[in-house]
Amino acid sequence: MAWDLLREMLAPGAELSNPCARCGGPHGPVRTTDASARPAVAYASGVAVAVVAFRGTGTFAIDVEAETDPVRDAAGLNGVLGARSGVRLRDWVRVEAALKADGRGLRVDPGTVAIAPVGGRAWQAVVPDGPVITGWDIDGPPGLVISVALSEASEAARVDPARP
Repeated sequence: MAWDLLREMLAPGAELSNPCARCGGPHGPVRTTDASARPAVAYASGVAVAVVAFRGTGTFAIDVEAETDPVRDAAGLNGVLGARSGVRLRDWVRVEAALKADGRGLRVDPGTVAIAPVGGRAWQAVVPDGPVITGWDIDGPPGLVISVALSEASEAARVDPARP
């Protein structure tokens, strides 16, 4: 379903793939033959969220989490971002989007990522030994928390945070 959504946003005939950079298996970031686009997909609670960035040259990513998840809620979020206390779901979604945009994902300790609000729905992340990441919290289906992130190289790209 997610790839069908992406195909609707891409140039006709654009092909999609998602090879893992480490093993080659079909579970890495989504790529396309449409040179003008950078697709991204995330999943939560049976919902697929698909987005495409059409400007900029850096990496682009999205993360989504359900506001309620019995397993996560039972475990809590304290400890997932290092020694930080009072971690909110929005904090985690921003960090994970930033790590995906960085390209190393959870191979980087999420607790080492610094997030700072920039204003409104915008935020900036500093990932150790990586680029500065610019991100936005975006609207989506009720019950989901969504953030998108662009690498510093694509900072000039514009995202409409109100358009799901």
